[in-house]
Amino acid sequence: MYQIKAFLKQHPHWVYATLVVVPLLLLLGMQYQSLLRLKKTMPIAQKMWMKNCLYKIGTEVKDYLKTNAETALAIPAQPLAEGKYESIEEHFKTHNFRGVKHFFVARFQRESEPQLLVFDPEQKVLAPTCSEQSPSIASACAPWKLLSQEPNSNKQATLAVYESDPNNRILLNPILNQQNQVVGVAGLVLDTKFVVENLLPQYVQKVLPTFFTGDTISNVTVSVYSSCGTRVFSTQTGGQIQEDYLEMQMPFLLTDYKMGIRDCYQTPEQWATWNFVYMLSCSVAMTLMIIGGVGYALRAANREVRLSNMKTEFVANVSHELRTPLSSIRVFGEFMKLGRVKDQEKIREYGEFIETESQRLTQLINNILDFSKIESGRKTYRYAKADMEAIIAETIRMYDVRLKQQGFDLIYEHPTEPFPAVEIDRDAITQAFMNLLDNAVKYSGLAKEILIKLEHRDGHINLSVTDHGIGIPQTDQDKIFEKFYRVSTGMVHDVKGSGLGLSIVKHIVEAHHGKVMVESLPSQGSTFTIQLPIENTEQTV
Repeated sequence: MYQIKAFLKQHPHWVYATLVVVPLLLLLGMQYQSLLRLKKTMPIAQKMWMKNCLYKIGTEVKDYLKTNAETALAIPAQPLAEGKYESIEEHFKTHNFRGVKHFFVARFQRESEPQLLVFDPEQKVLAPTCSEQSPSIASACAPWKLLSQEPNSNKQATLAVYESDPNNRILLNPILNQQNQVVGVAGLVLDTKFVVENLLPQYVQKVLPTFFTGDTISNVTVSVYSSCGTRVFSTQTGGQIQEDYLEMQMPFLLTDYKMGIRDCYQTPEQWATWNFVYMLSCSVAMTLMIIGGVGYALRAANREVRLSNMKTEFVANVSHELRTPLSSIRVFGEFMKLGRVKDQEKIREYGEFIETESQRLTQLINNILDFSKIESGRKTYRYAKADMEAIIAETIRMYDVRLKQQGFDLIYEHPTEPFPAVEIDRDAITQAFMNLLDNAVKYSGLAKEILIKLEHRDGHINLSVTDHGIGIPQTDQDKIFEKFYRVSTGMVHDVKGSGLGLSIVKHIVEAHHGKVMVESLPSQGSTFTIQLPIENTEQTV
């Protein structure tokens, strides 16, 4: 339990990530289950929606025919009973009912055949006729003739449909007297061709936008089939007409005709599957984006916390680094000030020690100042032709006192042939080399030997500093050149330092178009190599 608490305290971002990610994943799982249920019910809903569309089209056609037929066939009984056909003729003339071949009226008499008069909508004349519709009309009127002969027949005036002859579909309205007896019928012969080719397309175009909007209208195909299965109308133009996956019969009239509907591109099942995949993909993408955003924010916050801790550690380490040489300088200075040291050899030794610690202090301060300039972008370099070998030899002489005081053996493998002059910033390269030497001294442990090697190879100058100390783990070798970074495991962590030396070395070397490399194994030492091109171009960084 203590270890868990310590881990959570050191890594609070994992707690925050868990508090965000777990609910998001639960929500995604619930949404997945909901989308699965929706995938199952959506095809049913889609088919019902399309069925309602067909039903609405049929209802619109039915309402048009029924309403106009009831009005056009509403003939009073008295003019028919008295044989006053002029008023009936005038009645038919006032109705402009599209989709009618003929109106007709039949007067029933007890002892004789029905008197049949047919009204031609084009000639506006009501007269006896023997047209081709007469047999169908007579057949439709026959049941009502029989009803008219029943003395106690009480009937209601309701429309009746006769479709026994597909070429002559008839609507009848019985005409009743005051005793509710049938005295005749008024009827019409439907123009089937007009209804199919004009009326149905009109109502299809009217109804479709109320069920489908936007681009979906163009994807929906509505077709009409005759009694023999022939497609007599379709909203699809061009291309091969596919089979409909939802059909229904026409209501009221044309009941042997069928209407069909389909999506030109997808069945309801395919559409439901596509919608499921699309919605689930969107949900997963949004969840991943939220998790990614939270992760990025937590990573940034964790980085800031880590950087803050590194800066705090940097201040503590720098304070220690500054205090150590200052304390030594003050102690030896007081000895010399109070005259406690009389031996000239000791005075010279103390002076060298004070000089060495002053150089160490100066190097630390220069690192801090250079780092500040690098961070603010004000660090500049002044390039000039210089002898690299002379710079290295001079720096070694300057550093030799400190190395001897700490018991180090310094081995310098200098080049055997003259070196070409290179264009560098002398002070910057000196500082980078001193940082590598300082790094080798700190992490050598008990192995008091440092190897310095300068060589000319393949158009580059290679300067390497090798120690045989505690080494660096492989996992940390890519990070040691970051600012404030210090290895957090093993003996490396026990050595005090600012964490700026190697980052400054990297900046200086890269400003010279070179690179710095490290080869190291734990407990076997490290080799840092500065590689600089001989041909360099003057620039300001």
